[in-house]
Amino acid sequence: MANCKLQIILFAICHLYVLGMVIKMEKLKETCGLFGIYGDRNADPATAVYLGLFALQHRGQESCGIAVSDMGVMDSCRSMGLVAEAFDAERLEKLKGHMAIGHVRYATAGDRLPENNQPLILRYAKGRLAVAHNGSLINAEAIRERLAQTGALFQSTADTEVIAQVIARERVNAGSIEQAVLRAMPQLKGAYCILAMSPRKIVAARDPFGFRPLCIGRLGESYVVASESCALDAAKAQFLRDVEPGEVVVIDEKGLRSFREHCPPAGESRVCIFEYIYFARPDSVIDGVSVHESRLKAGRLLARQYPVQADIVIPVPDSSTDAAIGYAQESGIPFELGFVRNSYVGRTFIMPTQSQRRKSIDIKLTVIEQSVRDRRIVMVDDSIVRGSTCRHIIHNLKKAGAKEVHVRISSPTLHWPCFFGTDIPTKEELTSNHNSVEELRDYIGADSLGFLRRESLRELLNSDCRNYCDACFTGEYPGY
Repeated sequence: MANCKLQIILFAICHLYVLGMVIKMEKLKETCGLFGIYGDRNADPATAVYLGLFALQHRGQESCGIAVSDMGVMDSCRSMGLVAEAFDAERLEKLKGHMAIGHVRYATAGDRLPENNQPLILRYAKGRLAVAHNGSLINAEAIRERLAQTGALFQSTADTEVIAQVIARERVNAGSIEQAVLRAMPQLKGAYCILAMSPRKIVAARDPFGFRPLCIGRLGESYVVASESCALDAAKAQFLRDVEPGEVVVIDEKGLRSFREHCPPAGESRVCIFEYIYFARPDSVIDGVSVHESRLKAGRLLARQYPVQADIVIPVPDSSTDAAIGYAQESGIPFELGFVRNSYVGRTFIMPTQSQRRKSIDIKLTVIEQSVRDRRIVMVDDSIVRGSTCRHIIHNLKKAGAKEVHVRISSPTLHWPCFFGTDIPTKEELTSNHNSVEELRDYIGADSLGFLRRESLRELLNSDCRNYCDACFTGEYPGY
């Protein structure tokens, strides 16, 4: 009976992470999530990784995996789908070892195929190597072609295998796996956070720009590395610090050691601004900045920049909730929930036609008529990519009796694609490249429309310098 109840709870939790998939179809997609732990066999590292991946499920829902090393003997379990679908008590029980790394995936590079599931495990001259990766390399194909010309065989289409191959080749002549990672990093261009597990070590690395987040924690005598601090909280680990841009961290029986030879000068890091606007969980702290506080600040800024007479402020759940609260706090307009999300619809985001997708949106996101009828509404969302989903939501609000719908977006207008692990489409697909704000307002059917001003982004990070990447707004790609 207890096992049955646990399965029901896990099923419900699993689908909580699928809630927004249809809404996100025409918005930005998540990056991937990493979690690793070095401890001892009695600490049950696989379960700690399992809990951490649950907390990171928002960063990828296509596949997941855990790899363990038991004093040099490696094993793994990888599967398409969500964490709760891939693992049960029996599978976790089989994953024994003194260290483990895990991954949840959203494919920004490589096909959505089982062979691209991570962590990838390679056999090479020095033994076995497990690698998991978050980000996207801009020179992956060039490296792949170069290695293929020298006889390398690739089993997947993911950037991660390219990274693993480079590390494995460097390891043949390097004195340690950490030295191999240090030698590999100058060859890798783009965004990457890497967890590499050799039979007796875990090595974590963050690219010199620090595009994607990575942090370190402590769980008893074990060290933990995770994409976000919320995953440390889920595993009951204590947050220690962020991995610095360009830093390589080694965890083994000697403890934790750090190499900073690839770290850039202060102020030259470029964390992705969308981690704060959209990707990260609000209870995470990234590079010393609270995601929740940054989103509240975005909402407050929107209220100052685009005031309007209205009766209520509502968010498009879930990543816009904090910004909507900030807007309500600053404007004095009451915050209310205007939508109910259906937690049990399943994975309808794969529906092939636009009409089917609209029906899926209606099922997953239902207007609360009692909240919106005969009211002037401020609807806060985090971004507009193509505009069709926003248009459909506004249509449903007015159909439910809303008198006015004023849309406020907690990011600037998108104009450029991203090459660093965010699934922003081509320039041609971005509606702001074809429409002025007024034209877009008319297209989506809003009574007014306001985007966060680009110069306000630094205020989200409490920063006077431009230590973030905003290339999707400006076209200025750092370092390339």
